[in-house]
Amino acid sequence: MGEDSRLAAVVALAQGMAAAHSSREAWRAAAGGARRALGGSFAALSVWERELGRLRVLVNVGELAEGEEEFPEDESYPVHQFAEITEFLHERWAGGGEPDAWVETAQGPEEGRAGYCHQRVAALRRRGRGCCVVAPIVLHGRAWGELYVARPVGEPVFGPADADFATVLAAVVAAGIAQTERLEEARRLAFTDSLTGLANRRAVDARLDEAVELHRRDGAVVSLVVCDVNGLKRVNDTLGHSVGDRLLERFGTVLSLCGAMLPGALAARLGGDEFCLLAVGPSADEVVKAADEVCRRAVELDIGDGVACGVASTQDPIGPVRSARRLFRLADAAQYRAKAERAAHPVVAGREGPDDPVVRLAGEPSREADGERRRFRGRHAPG
Repeated sequence: MGEDSRLAAVVALAQGMAAAHSSREAWRAAAGGARRALGGSFAALSVWERELGRLRVLVNVGELAEGEEEFPEDESYPVHQFAEITEFLHERWAGGGEPDAWVETAQGPEEGRAGYCHQRVAALRRRGRGCCVVAPIVLHGRAWGELYVARPVGEPVFGPADADFATVLAAVVAAGIAQTERLEEARRLAFTDSLTGLANRRAVDARLDEAVELHRRDGAVVSLVVCDVNGLKRVNDTLGHSVGDRLLERFGTVLSLCGAMLPGALAARLGGDEFCLLAVGPSADEVVKAADEVCRRAVELDIGDGVACGVASTQDPIGPVRSARRLFRLADAAQYRAKAERAAHPVVAGREGPDDPVVRLAGEPSREADGERRRFRGRHAPG
């Protein structure tokens, strides 16, 4: 491959990683771009998990051998089997050297040349590959993992120039991983409540829009539990805001634990003393059971006065749900009634017959009487 072709390959690799929308996409772009750039038949990207003492394969691309998967659940290798990442390479870096790539062949090291790892040679033979080039990935000055590209038996063996190029590619991959990590952290912060660690209202809005669309298209059951922590103002006024924050954090933990009863449920803090659970798939009765557990556990907290809980589910007789704000208004109305009645259990929209007061309240065009106490994230217009 000429210099221009290699430059184009580097650019393509960088662009592929930059276009990724998730870590998995970035890993696939990294391994796939390196495989194409080096003319390999197979490539893998692995991360060094120091706390577990292992190299874990994140992605395999190209011609997979028996037992290999694109995104393996648990393909990992004890790091002592690949000691170069912790010993030889570390010593070179400590002495001012560079984390250069190297080549292994299925024949093993040539006479007079020290081989890095006989396990790699055995793996090449076992999987019908003739050679590989291994490039350490260094992130923030530390070994992060390895980029591995292989060719089958009968193909030209990688040479020193390929190893040098793999070193360059590994540096590009490291830059792409750093960018992906920064973007994912920014996304996490954008959709996470900083106090409780739960999802925030932006995350709920996005997920609920998707859920209602799924309900309209496929009939999926969508349920929303809206909770209001009782007594927060009293706690703040008498014990201080730090204790109030502790109440919110502890209730957030309760909500998260109870939400785990519902596979895939999203637990969120909407703001102030308002929280919610969003479930897609579980039955309305399962959701009500989880909400009842929320109420029970909230009472057991040593601060606060329990919680008011309202539930709205598309599986109950609440009328057609064509918009997210419709379901929000129903759950809010149910929670509003639970608050007014000091109910110890969830109030569920649609379960009190054809003239259900919760459904009727949610259908009102406005709530001027109480100043529309809950203006849900711009969703207070009639649904």
